[in-house]
Amino acid sequence: MSTTMSTSVFTSRFELNSIADVALKAAVRFWFGVTVVGQVIFAFTVASFYGMTAARGDLLAWKKSLTHGYVSGDTMGNSALAIHLISAVIIILAGTIQLIPRIRERAPSFHRWNGRLYIVTAFTVSVAGLYMMWFRGTVGDLAQHLGTSLMAVLIMLCAVMALRYAMARDFKTHRRWALRLYLVVSASLFIRAGIFLSSLLNHGPFGFDPATFTGPFLTFITFGQYLVPLAVLEIYLRTQDRGGAAGRFAMATGLFVLTVGLGAGIFAVTMGAWLPSIKRAYDHRKSIAETLSATIAASGIDDATKQYRDFKTAAPASYNFDEDELNTLGYQLIQGKKVAEAIRIFQLNVEAYPKSSNVYDSLGEAYMDDGKKSEAIANYRRSLAINPKNRNAVSMLQKLNSQ
Repeated sequence: MSTTMSTSVFTSRFELNSIADVALKAAVRFWFGVTVVGQVIFAFTVASFYGMTAARGDLLAWKKSLTHGYVSGDTMGNSALAIHLISAVIIILAGTIQLIPRIRERAPSFHRWNGRLYIVTAFTVSVAGLYMMWFRGTVGDLAQHLGTSLMAVLIMLCAVMALRYAMARDFKTHRRWALRLYLVVSASLFIRAGIFLSSLLNHGPFGFDPATFTGPFLTFITFGQYLVPLAVLEIYLRTQDRGGAAGRFAMATGLFVLTVGLGAGIFAVTMGAWLPSIKRAYDHRKSIAETLSATIAASGIDDATKQYRDFKTAAPASYNFDEDELNTLGYQLIQGKKVAEAIRIFQLNVEAYPKSSNVYDSLGEAYMDDGKKSEAIANYRRSLAINPKNRNAVSMLQKLNSQ
């Protein structure tokens, strides 16, 4: 009887371990599938948006998406930007291919060459990113820049270690470093999913100022975008090596929950940012913002205002008159210290989209920059009346009323 009981207990434990293994493998596959979907959408968006807009000469679109997009005359900076964008697409796709077991097993030669491309691109994207951040400038504060710099260093470190162990034919250790590399490279996806998911749950920006793009949440997520996934990976590896059934069930559950959150974040950023970017990439209408920008530079804001109204009447289908066109141009003028011209452009946008909270918010900001307090307050109030959840308008009104 004792032998029977022992056998029964052993069988139960064996079955429990087997179920735990299956659960953990299923959670890993679920995570990898969601991540791959996000990476493919991300890569397609980057390739489509920057490739198609560049082909059309719509470089103002780059300025809208990047703090320091295309800058006329800055050959070094523009080259670094182009290299960074191209490398980002390559590294996303190459990294995903590297982790697919069937390709690794059935096409080992391709796996090796793709791995070499992956390693070289990892260094390229890191160096170009560091140059753009520290020499060209970007949004965020010093803490965010340090966090991003650490990420670039970790990408290069993981790439070197993965290559080292591959050459030493220690494939178990090589694969672990390859996983670490993939997670750090994927941080650009994780941070976007995290920011958009937090904004979705909070019904607006959470833990940061959207005007300056600084705040405690952004500081945390700048480091967390790669440190948290790396920590989860280390727990997973330890669980895989020495964890019992309970530990594997716990790991599978935790990974499943994290993956659901990642999937929700990917959905949020896809609907909020990537789909609009893809739509713009394949929109072959001429940019009214680019056209007006050239007119302002050549003959002034009055001619540009007249041109906008003339074209909207005579050729409404030939030019892109979407709300964000004038909004982007207005902020470009503010950055160029042409606040009076920016006000005129934002006024045109208010005429075109009188039911939009955002256009009044932008006009209010331009008036505030021009020192016209009463006009700024009036427009921020109008923006808030249309959208009571506009926290930026609330913040700006508090600031203006306290002066």
